This record gives sequence, C-alpha cells and structure tokens, in this order.
Amino acid sequence: METTVYLAERVWTLDAERPLARALAVRDGKLLAVGTRAEVQAAAGPGAREVDLGPATVVPGLVDAHAHIHGLGRSLTTARLEKAPSVDEVVRRLSQAPASSFQGDWLLGKGWDQNEWPGGAFPGRAELDACFPTTPVFLTRVDHHAAWVNGEALRRAGITRDTPDPAGGRILKDARGEPTGVLVDNAMDVVAAVIPPPTRVQLETRLGAALERCAQVGLTGVHDAGMDLDAFRLLQEWDAAGKLPLRVYAMAAGQGDERHVYLEQGPWQGRMLAMRSVKFLADGALGSRGAALHEDYCDEAGQRGLLLMPPEELEARARAFMARGFQVCIHAIGDRANTLVVDVLLRASAETGTQALRHRVEHAQILTLEDIQRLGAAGLVASVQPTHCTSDMTWAQARLGAERLKGAYAWRSLRDAGAHLALGSDFPIENPDVLAGLYAAVTRQDAAGRPEGGWRPEERLTAPEALEGFTVGPAWASFEESRRGRLVPGLDADFVALSADPLEGPARALVDAQVVATVVAGAEVYRARGAS
Repeated sequence: METTVYLAERVWTLDAERPLARALAVRDGKLLAVGTRAEVQAAAGPGAREVDLGPATVVPGLVDAHAHIHGLGRSLTTARLEKAPSVDEVVRRLSQAPASSFQGDWLLGKGWDQNEWPGGAFPGRAELDACFPTTPVFLTRVDHHAAWVNGEALRRAGITRDTPDPAGGRILKDARGEPTGVLVDNAMDVVAAVIPPPTRVQLETRLGAALERCAQVGLTGVHDAGMDLDAFRLLQEWDAAGKLPLRVYAMAAGQGDERHVYLEQGPWQGRMLAMRSVKFLADGALGSRGAALHEDYCDEAGQRGLLLMPPEELEARARAFMARGFQVCIHAIGDRANTLVVDVLLRASAETGTQALRHRVEHAQILTLEDIQRLGAAGLVASVQPTHCTSDMTWAQARLGAERLKGAYAWRSLRDAGAHLALGSDFPIENPDVLAGLYAAVTRQDAAGRPEGGWRPEERLTAPEALEGFTVGPAWASFEESRRGRLVPGLDADFVALSADPLEGPARALVDAQVVATVVAGAEVYRARGAS
C-alpha cells in the first residue's frame, strides 16, 4: 500500500503532547506519523510519495456541526436570491432563473431576506403574480423558516382568506383578510405538500453539487441537521459504492412522518455515513419572528413567536428516539424554546437513562442566563453557528432589546458554563465557508471589520477554541473523538491545508484565505488550482 508524506510550513495537531509539527505521513486512510520532516520520512520508509504544501498551514479536518446538504444543493441549483436588495431584484432574478430552478412546473428559489430591503417589511404576492400569473412560485426565506409564494401557489394549496393558521405556523394576511403570500414555519408545509418531489436526477445533481462545494471550502465532514429519507437512501448507495467523498453524520428528520421509518430502522453506521441522531425543531427563526420568546418581540407587540409542536409531543418523540438509542438534537432559537428544550432533554434523558448519548441543543441562540448555566452544568452539546451572530447583529437588538441580548449568541458564556461547543454554519442559510466561521468566532465582526472591536466582544472565542469548535467539538458531538479531531498517529487521516494560519496569524487574514487541499481518509478530495 502506498504511503504519502505531506510537508507544510506548520501542522497544528491539537495534540497537547505535540501541538506543532512540520510533516505527516498517511497510509491506508490513517495517520502513520506526525512530526519533523526527518521523523516522518523515516517512518514512511523509502519510496513514499511526497507532497510539499509549501507555506500552507495544516489543521485537523474541519467539520460543520450543523448544516443541510440537500438544502445547499437545492440553493446551488435553483434561483439564488441571497443579498437581493429589493423585491424588484428578486423578480428580475426569477425571470432569468435556470431550468434547474423548476421542480415539476413549480419555480423554486431561496435566500430572500426582507431585512435587506428598504423598510424591512415582508413582501406581498402582487409582484410575483404580475410576472408569474399561472406558474406556481415558492421562495424560501434565507432562514428556511418562511416562504413567499404567489397566488397560483396559494390556489393549488387551497389557501384562502378563510384558511386558519396551522398549529405552529402563520399565514400572513392583509388588512382585508387576504393571504399576503408569506407563510411562516409550519404554514409553509401546507404549500410544500403539493409541490412534486425532485426527480432522482435532480436529487443526484443537488447532492453532488453540495458535496463538491463542501470539499472546496475545506470541510472533511458535515453533521446534516435533519436529513430527508430520499437523500439518506441515495447517500447510503454512494457510501456502499465508495463514492461518498466526505464524512456525513446524519440526523434523522424528526418532524414529519419519515421519523417512523428512522425509528424502526434504528441507528445506522456505514463507512463514511452514519445516522445515530435525530433532529427536532422546537421553534422558528428570529429573522421571521418565529423564534419562541418568553416576552413580546420589541418590534412587534403581541407577538412571541411559535412553538412548532406542543411541548408534550416534543418530549414524547424525544423519549421514543432516546429509548431506541438515538442522540436527540433539538433546534431552539428563542429563549422560551431553549427553556423548553433544556427541560425536555434533562428530564427525558434522566428518566430514560440516556445521558451518555450526548444530547444536543441546535443553535442555542437566545437563552436566559439561568438556562445557560443549566445547559452547561448538564454537559449538553451547544451546537452554535458563529456567522449567525455576524449576520444578525445589525437588527437583533431591534427584535430582542438590550436585556435579552445578554444571553444571545453567547458562545463564551456557554463554554465557560461547561457546555460542549460544536461549531457550524447552518448552510445554506449561511455560506458553507468554514474560514468565515473561524473568523466570526474570534472577532464577532463582519468581513469589513465592523463593528470595531467586535459585537459584544466579551462572547468571543480564542483562536484555539474556535479551531477546536470545528474539529474536536464535532468529533465529540458525533462520538468520534477517539478517531478524529486531532492529528495523532493511528487516527483517521482527515486534514485541511490553508493559505493562512488560523492560530497564530492575524484573524483578518482568514477573510481572504484559501483552502489549498482537503484530505479525507487519506484521499485528496480537493486541491486548489495551481497548488503543488
């Protein structure tokens, strides 16, 4: 079997006994040696293939601990509405949408955000109807917790002025009582249910595009937060055929009827694909005012967000999956949702005896100070996304007020309280670029360096803590700390070469840094053009 030696200016191992090296050797998907050039070459023996990465910095494989692979593939292949500055620009992009944007005869798009528009108000269906009077249009908001649809989509779904809000959802209506075309959280499902499913070819194209993109940005693994059954079955096929380029830790989709299939199947382990966790959603998102709060939104009196299922149903589902051996991961954005989720996880895990399953709070975004301490004391996983902070910081205080911000995006407080931090991006809600996540974690600034000193800088992470959040943290959160997360002989050969040093270099350099190479199980799944 061939041995490959990689040389670099520095290799950060995250191994306390030997944190810095200059080379590593790979054989049969494992790390054979890590150390000086001479040490590694001696261990590799004569005839080893040698790759000189030049001035690059090598770090352990970077893992996104909360993301959506199928969602990324869909966003890469349908109408892209991110950063559109107005409704008119959205309509213009839709009019030029590629053929891949259609699912059946439905036009799909993703990424609109009314916070980017003058006035910040939700859109209406009139502009869509004017351009698409007979084509149904379904446009997912940037946070995936609201949809903007046209009149034809409403007609096909049977939504009228007399349609009541579904449990855990809102059908926005105008002053005359007519649906505006904006659907929040569970109301989206009423329309989504009548959209034809993607074809096999569409699904293959989407998943392939998403995995390729992940490798390009330096990800060696992804924790998929709620995988639909068709996508999981296809990835199982690819894994069995040796065609899956990255490691995927899949959470079963626990909201819909597919959960019954996953519950019957039980935890599953392949070579590069695993499913031993389940994802539920307690509430919506802050940007669409669906995050469940204890008190009213500061910018919408009388509105406290949405719980997406009754608390007793959430707990019953959590108990059922815990009893089957699944790690339970629950989306919680608002402080009311986080109180509920901490209550459920602590009570259900104690009564089922499953505390060792490392249950997770996904997002843990806005918490009371008391709940931060409860989450940490229980040693739960706080799966947080640094770029959510830097995306939301310009308007979060308008939603929450200054007092609630004390427990919002509070990574330092969570870590200090004892929570296990696992960092991610929540792509495609945010960009999958993991370097942007590292930068946001240590600076709490946008790419332009705003605000000076960082937003609520007391919650910043140090550079080593941020790197551990994308390496050691996800490994622990997926029960793989004995195999991955550090660069130590005998562990899996997952690593990334970067053009900037994320530990000792200036944080600002991460904004323009490049991924030089991505290596998974000893195989190069990405190499930058021009890299030696």
